[in-house]
Amino acid sequence: MAIEPSKISPRLSVAGQIAAEDVADLKARGFRSIVCNRPDGEGADQPTFAEIAQAAGAQGIEVRNIPVAGGKVSDADAAAFGAALDELPGPVLAYCRSGTRSATLWSLSQADRLSPAEILGATKAAGYDMNGVVRRIANGGRTPTDAPDASHDIVIVGGGAAGIAVAASLTARRRDLDIAIIDPADVHYYQPGWTMVGGGIFDPQETAKTMAGLIPHGVRWIKAAVAAFEPDQDAVILDGCRVVKYRRLIVCPGLKLDWGRVEGLIDTLGRNGVTSNYRYDLAPYTWKLVQEMRGGRAIFTQPPMPIKCAGAPQKAMYLSCDAWSRRGVLADIDVQFSTAGGVLFGVKEYVPALMEYVGKYGVGLNFFHNLVSVDGPAKTAVFEVKAPDAEVRRIEVEFDMMHVCPPQAAPDFIRVSPLADADGWVDVDQATLRHRTHDNVWSLGDVMNAPNAKTAAAARVQAPTVAENVIADIDGKSAVAQYNGYGSCPLTVERGKIVLAEFGYGGKLLPSFPRALIDGTRPSRAAWLLKERILPPIYWKAMLRGREWMAKPEQTDAPSN
Repeated sequence: MAIEPSKISPRLSVAGQIAAEDVADLKARGFRSIVCNRPDGEGADQPTFAEIAQAAGAQGIEVRNIPVAGGKVSDADAAAFGAALDELPGPVLAYCRSGTRSATLWSLSQADRLSPAEILGATKAAGYDMNGVVRRIANGGRTPTDAPDASHDIVIVGGGAAGIAVAASLTARRRDLDIAIIDPADVHYYQPGWTMVGGGIFDPQETAKTMAGLIPHGVRWIKAAVAAFEPDQDAVILDGCRVVKYRRLIVCPGLKLDWGRVEGLIDTLGRNGVTSNYRYDLAPYTWKLVQEMRGGRAIFTQPPMPIKCAGAPQKAMYLSCDAWSRRGVLADIDVQFSTAGGVLFGVKEYVPALMEYVGKYGVGLNFFHNLVSVDGPAKTAVFEVKAPDAEVRRIEVEFDMMHVCPPQAAPDFIRVSPLADADGWVDVDQATLRHRTHDNVWSLGDVMNAPNAKTAAAARVQAPTVAENVIADIDGKSAVAQYNGYGSCPLTVERGKIVLAEFGYGGKLLPSFPRALIDGTRPSRAAWLLKERILPPIYWKAMLRGREWMAKPEQTDAPSN
């Protein structure tokens, strides 16, 4: 065939104009039906539908004619296309001049069955951009009104640490701004605290606060999920096709924990000795396993980058080892750290201090080990291991306890949006955090593609950077603040001991973490930080709570929940 079909779903592929002589090849490829979406006479060299139908009849292929003029896909056309897909034997090939109309018809016909992200992802993978009809997709495939449901000076997508922090930073600088935060969650979680829950230090409830109680005064909360973006129209599309317009947009919804990328993991999480501090409901199970373990093998995993808080998988291990050491059972436990990376920590200056604890606890280091599947009942894990010669092989390892850090990716609705780079992350200038293409869009936190560590400490610095630059833009000025890539990872290695890793772009050492939160000095600095609300109070209170625990005299065991 002159044109290669693009597969959109198991049932449908689309293509540009086909010829009668292509039909036999379509038959050989297994297609059982053909749908024509191009009106006769649209092009001088275009075969008629009758010619295609005759060739298809000779091959025993069913046909359907649903002609659509270019750029004029109606709701009725989409409904007819959906009915044809339901009625015709599959697989089906739909064609038009380029395949775009066919892809559009499929997108609209499936809008009441699939999410916008699933539809946009499938068509994008096939080479078709459906962002132009995203409002119709979000509206169940029907044409919505063009009138917005709401309009604000600044719209912030995401109510996590980054979203709350940048909202607070903006309101501190300009009280009269009309700001809205879009987030569907009722609860805001202090996620770094989950490591401490898994170490028996925090109660889970200490890491959760109501979203309404943290949103800064005067900022409107739109409790909804985002379906898609229309940056050319300065619009955010919510589930249900509500449209929120903005003058400036700040995108910070965090990232996606992709548990499904490890075969069998979802089925065994929270039982069979498989746990993760990356989930609120699982962190207590981590501590339960640590308390109960007397011997056997404990595996701690880390997937390929990027992940949020790259030190968290190690902290889970160190806190567990410290608890086992205090109970006198560590010698009977085979502790293994299996990471997809090739180093213990990405900033080499901190590796020697961490290696002291690796040696102290007798931890086995397994580099280039990527977890790909788990059999919970059998208590076995399969890793893909990359050898020095680049050969990849699979090994099976037995375990009694396994703490899993899941693979992570950009959220689906970001990955398929016009704001994303080729890897799915929001595409920003790494200094100003302004979008590279859309001048009235900024991003911060885990979702953007600047090459920094994805940590809450990074958001602490990014929030005022974005706030300053948004205010400057409102005033008609150029960017006035630059982000240097700062991130921080306080690695708790035992009771009373932290390896405080602070760094910027390229691993450059950038010590700037408030010392008041580490050693109790400079209280005026801590008070200023709380007053500025660079991060929500839950973050500072939890950090101070952790400091108090670190300062306590050594005990025979970590405190229980």
